Amino acid sequence: MTTDVIAPANTLRAGIIGGGFMAAVHTHAARAARAELTGGASSSADRARDAADRLGLGAAFDSVDALLADPGIDVVHICTPNSTHAAIARAALEAGKHVICEKPLATTVTDAAELTALAADRGLVAAVPFVYRFHPMAREARARVARGETGRLLSVQGAYLQDWLAEPHDDDWRVDAELGGPSRAFADIGSHLVDLLEFVSGERIVRLNASTRTVYAARSRHADIATEDLVAVVVELESGAIGTLLVSQVAAGHKNGLSIELSGASGSIRFEQERPEQLWLGRVDGSSVLERDPARLAPDAARLALVPAGHPMGYQDAFNAFVADAYAAIDGSAPDGLPRFADGLRAVRLTEAVLASAASDGWVEVAAA
Repeated sequence: MTTDVIAPANTLRAGIIGGGFMAAVHTHAARAARAELTGGASSSADRARDAADRLGLGAAFDSVDALLADPGIDVVHICTPNSTHAAIARAALEAGKHVICEKPLATTVTDAAELTALAADRGLVAAVPFVYRFHPMAREARARVARGETGRLLSVQGAYLQDWLAEPHDDDWRVDAELGGPSRAFADIGSHLVDLLEFVSGERIVRLNASTRTVYAARSRHADIATEDLVAVVVELESGAIGTLLVSQVAAGHKNGLSIELSGASGSIRFEQERPEQLWLGRVDGSSVLERDPARLAPDAARLALVPAGHPMGYQDAFNAFVADAYAAIDGSAPDGLPRFADGLRAVRLTEAVLASAASDGWVEVAAA
């Protein structure tokens, strides 16, 4: 696996499906990776034209099918509501397109597994944007754990806390299971948390015990809401390490509070997405804060640090690096740590385990494959 890839050698032609916030993020990243933004499609021809104007896309397609039929498009970015991901991704792969699909990859393990197999069968690059892997200091944490600096893993803790749905009147399409799927908070943001935890630790969660809560059964535009606002999970990892995870979209004052901490026999390490330029390092005889400095980072972390120390990097930088690596993979390279459909399947599998545990009020084993 190479650690020095950050952009493809050849210009790719990208199509964007969807026109909301995530479509804008994907568009910025595709443009940064020197893609040709060939065109976009949305839920209607009018919405596609609006998105093309706002995002600076080359053309507006009347339908998703029309976009997928265009032989000039190499890679498709899927930025639509959760329940549509599987069908669009399947159609894109069958049309011979490489795919970058927003998470969750699908709302069922069956669909996610079928998509993963289809991508492998067609020999296409298929990626899911677990972009927090692409913060340089998250890679540095991973490298330090792999080098054994924390020692045998004993415990983990993590959280992903937001407050954008904290008030009873706050509403969004994601609360509707028909559009967002059976899980909301965990599928939307808990998936990032477990992906980052497993990526940095190098271990998988083997079993879990979860509780979920729907704080508001009705909001300004939706009633009889069944999707969860928050989740608490106890986990056990392969080594026997245990830990706790908290996921909430109703945690007042928290905007995007993703954090993980791993404690080992020799030390602890903590990464916080809202403080992405730092790692907290804990020892019995004292703790310290490591600032991002490319000259002092592991190679895989340093290659993602595109600006000198003291020049802050953030979310869009991480997203740009993810898309650049995905495009480099399409171009024939093998960038380390690129989250592919198999990682999307893993997140869906963990989500189903969380829902099953909450429903049964007991421990659930998580399949490795």
